[in-house]
Amino acid sequence: MACYPTDCIEKPLSKLFGKLGHLVGSHPVWFLIIPLLVSIPLGGGFYFLKEREDSDIERQFTPVNGVSKEARQFVKENFPYNDSVFSSQRLHSEGNYAVMIVVANSQTNILTKASFEEVIRLNNKINSIAVKVKEKQLDFQNLCAKVNGNCVSNVILDIIENNPGRIEKTNLTFPLHTLGKKSVFLGSVIGGVAQSRGIVQRAAAVRLFYFLDNSSDVDPWLREFHKTVSTETINNGLKVSHFTSLSREEEIQKHTTDGIPYFSITYVLVILFSVISCMRLDNVRSKVWVAFIGVLSAGLAVLSSFGLLLYLGVPFVITVVNSPFLILGIGVDDMFIMISHWQETKVRDPVEKRMADTYKEAAISITITTLTDVLGFCIGLLSEFRAVQAFCLYSSAAIIFCYIYNITFFGAFLALNGKREASNRHWLTCLKVPSQRPEEKSKGYSLCCVGGDYDRETGTEVEWPINHFFKTYYGPFLTKPWTKVCVVLLYAGYLAVGIYGCYYLQQGIEMRNLAADDSYVIDYYDDERKYFSSYGPNVMVIVTEEFPYWDKNRRSELDVCMEGLNNLSFVDKELFTSWLDSYVTYANTTTFNLNDEAIFKANLSSFFKFFPEFRLDVDITEGEIQASRFFIQTVDIANASMEMKMFNELRNTAESCQVAKLMVYHPTFILYDQYTVIVSSTIQNVAVTTAVMLLISLLLIPNPLCSLWVTFSIGSVIVGVTGFMSLWDVKLDIVSMIILVVCIGFTVDFSAHISYSFVSSKKSTANEKAIDALFSLGYPILQGALSTIIGVVVLAFSKNHIYRTFFKIMLFVMLFGLIHGIVFIPMFLTFFSFKTSKDKGKPNKQECSSVIVPNAFSNALSYEEHMQLLTPLAGKLLAGALSPGAVRTW
Repeated sequence: MACYPTDCIEKPLSKLFGKLGHLVGSHPVWFLIIPLLVSIPLGGGFYFLKEREDSDIERQFTPVNGVSKEARQFVKENFPYNDSVFSSQRLHSEGNYAVMIVVANSQTNILTKASFEEVIRLNNKINSIAVKVKEKQLDFQNLCAKVNGNCVSNVILDIIENNPGRIEKTNLTFPLHTLGKKSVFLGSVIGGVAQSRGIVQRAAAVRLFYFLDNSSDVDPWLREFHKTVSTETINNGLKVSHFTSLSREEEIQKHTTDGIPYFSITYVLVILFSVISCMRLDNVRSKVWVAFIGVLSAGLAVLSSFGLLLYLGVPFVITVVNSPFLILGIGVDDMFIMISHWQETKVRDPVEKRMADTYKEAAISITITTLTDVLGFCIGLLSEFRAVQAFCLYSSAAIIFCYIYNITFFGAFLALNGKREASNRHWLTCLKVPSQRPEEKSKGYSLCCVGGDYDRETGTEVEWPINHFFKTYYGPFLTKPWTKVCVVLLYAGYLAVGIYGCYYLQQGIEMRNLAADDSYVIDYYDDERKYFSSYGPNVMVIVTEEFPYWDKNRRSELDVCMEGLNNLSFVDKELFTSWLDSYVTYANTTTFNLNDEAIFKANLSSFFKFFPEFRLDVDITEGEIQASRFFIQTVDIANASMEMKMFNELRNTAESCQVAKLMVYHPTFILYDQYTVIVSSTIQNVAVTTAVMLLISLLLIPNPLCSLWVTFSIGSVIVGVTGFMSLWDVKLDIVSMIILVVCIGFTVDFSAHISYSFVSSKKSTANEKAIDALFSLGYPILQGALSTIIGVVVLAFSKNHIYRTFFKIMLFVMLFGLIHGIVFIPMFLTFFSFKTSKDKGKPNKQECSSVIVPNAFSNALSYEEHMQLLTPLAGKLLAGALSPGAVRTW
């Protein structure tokens, strides 16, 4: 059966790039100077870097159209903030606040006189903080949130009336304690509690809140709070951690550009690696300066693209800092491909022809990888997260510039270097040197003063030792039948571990991981989780429509829905807050008929006088109750998995209520929205990107079956990376989602290079084609992978979780991509042999000849017979279900 070639695009492009190569080789100086002249003004965009930094967590790290944002808007419109009756549990946002956790560091109980003397001293110090705002001196009393004209106080201090001597004499009940005529909730105030018969025996920590009003004048006071607590000396063996409503954004902003110094180190390391990789003992053929310019080209691409986007006002987010490390790897990888193809040209040909021949092969290869990378990032622009969008925009722009500079700036220098080689000049001094050692000179003379040797048989440069290794040793070893069996078993094991890890993959980014390891925020989050995770968010349950609360039957039906929420495993039903239940109790006490609509509405105003906080829970417009809300108390929300479980089960249970439209909301749910889209968004991005990669491969790789192998490698690497990163305790969050999209691009880089080289080979058998492909591109692929690993390895030492996560996943991407590129894909490609239009003496129409199999199979089998034979076998192979015996039989 004839398999027609898909080189209708590849062939014209190859010719076009050949002409471009000839042009660059003819006028290298212009192609060298113009990119430099373009880069200088574009780099001026970095002047706006500080201005473009965006550290707003909600804007960057939560879904753009998150359901909780809609819920917040509903709460904001129907239950507006009341300045005179502050209630922290009824806020539609986190509000403005400062908080301090005091821990009994060297003792087991903080509820002692000595400890509370220090707690009260700290509290008084904080209450005395004053700042100058708009020529006014403002202290806590001027800025605090108020109830009936008084600042909201800390209930634990109210209970002992600010007298430390009373703390040891007071029987605290937990979690509710009676203070005067009302019950106060202590679950968020004292932590690490040990109790007996409802009485607190000891506690490990106390938390004090300082709530402020909604004015913008509070920011200076919050910063002064941080400064005061950070520098205060704590006595009596206590430890203090603190946090403010500004902390998350300010800590991220402070560390947004932390990765830039690492890039400088990386740049030096990659230059050293590239130079060493391209250095040869031949003083003419050594390409030290070519390697240096290749790395410089990638750096110029980052400078130009980032500068351009900063000029255009694109936000610079902390995730974007990871992009230059990727671009450096991509640029250097393309450089190695260009050098590899240059070395395959005939050294006696004019430079213009050598450049044309180099571009015909290399430019197509790097065009494929550039297209796949850019389109992959463009698909990332459709993400629900702005941090992902920013990263993808900066990265795609940088890759485009990297590609342009590679085929112009770097190509021009390659041509100039070719002219130097053509005149047999020394790589360092540019002085002419002899190609053979004069007889009167010593052997040491040839090490520094002789060069220009080449392979007289092929007319190309002498093989590098590593290329010789791939051709003479590694390639033949990989294509042996017993090696193939071992590789299949190795692949099955890899796939099994990857799939196993996928089942244990956790989701979500924890807020503490957005701060640096040495940030004061980390201490606060750790103390909060350790001592105060027993009680989680106090969640609003909102009836979003008009409801006949006076109808006893409908009221009972609503109670059933509320009971469903209260019966969830992470909800404490004893702490349910309901204005309606309180109103029913009030009606029974005052003996009026609650089941009459007119009486129900008429008595609400008198009820709210006795319980003013409930006035905030009922939205009455034109005499009708438009909406109302209740509160449930969550418990034991100790980690991100519990947060996800709580968020999803609360929403699902609320939506299942048939009596009324219910909505659940808490300000932290804005951050939890990521759990609803992170998996679906990742799958969508990966699936669409993979489909696009397949299409590009089909268009530019002149064989459809090889394109399918490229697509197969994408899925295989993603499964491996996802599974192994789970086993390394890396969660599926915004950062890992970005890199999984990147993973596709790099996988295509590895597999497309080797696949294209395989189908372009003029060898006659599949084994020979695989060896030829490994000989041509095995070393460049190895160089590209190692250079990228070197490019990100410095991030392993970062104090920022985002950068370390980036390193971990990129390490897997590079290792698994490399193994697929030089082990799995070449081996799998040997299952079929191809006769391409590039084969000498062969027709333009591509033939798919027989499968390369042991002698038991006849080479005379038809294509259809082979496909019938191998289709079920390939299915088992991909599923990892092929036994060693079956492989041997095959």
